[in-house]
Amino acid sequence: MSSEVMAQMSRRVGVPPAWTSVLAVIAHPDDASCGLGAILDAFVLAGAKVDVLCLTHGQAWTLEGAPGDLAALRGAELASAADVLGPKRIQMPDCPDGDLSKVGQTSLVAEVVAAADKCFPDGLLVFDTAPEPGRLDHVTATSAGLQAAETLDLPVLGWALSEDVVARLCHDFGPASANLSDEKIDLRVNVDRARHRVASHSLQGQALPGSARWRRLELLADSESLRWLRQPHGLAGRLATPARKAAQVRSPDE
Repeated sequence: MSSEVMAQMSRRVGVPPAWTSVLAVIAHPDDASCGLGAILDAFVLAGAKVDVLCLTHGQAWTLEGAPGDLAALRGAELASAADVLGPKRIQMPDCPDGDLSKVGQTSLVAEVVAAADKCFPDGLLVFDTAPEPGRLDHVTATSAGLQAAETLDLPVLGWALSEDVVARLCHDFGPASANLSDEKIDLRVNVDRARHRVASHSLQGQALPGSARWRRLELLADSESLRWLRQPHGLAGRLATPARKAAQVRSPDE
């Protein structure tokens, strides 16, 4: 079955693409739970093996009253969320939180390719985020994922909020991130929100009742919106494995 047919089926029945392996590329530990959590869970329930590449330890985030090393704590939170949602492997390079772009695109792309070389994904999952203050790490992580996918010849799905959800969040909490108009959303995936809420609770102060994140989960109800950032195509262009294509990635200095 071709990737195009699988994508069309996904649009009809509200399930994720029939990928056997997925690599999520994120910037911060909480992105795997409060952000992509329900989608990761949907892939796992559909039988896919899910790996997560988290490019920072989230050490720039503030957790009031949290004892111990913040980077270690955020890593433990991500591991706890993964126990609930089901990703099999988590990789966390020690890139600077809040300054991810300073690492350099070549290095970040190499991290994504190396992660793909370990799990042989059928596609990548990232944030579909506008370049706004406070979200630049997300944009950088997504850009690295897209460039790596170009090298590996893999499709990329971006997680986004619909215009209706963003409009309601803006009404309740003030200006929020850019939204996607409904016609730009390619897939609406049915999800089990219960595990998503449990995973979000593993992050201190992240999705508490009355918070913007809690309200977002209420508005999303039992579905999530995705957009193809790199379209799937037929099998002919995907005969080479990620491991074989990874060997083709070279630094400009080489």
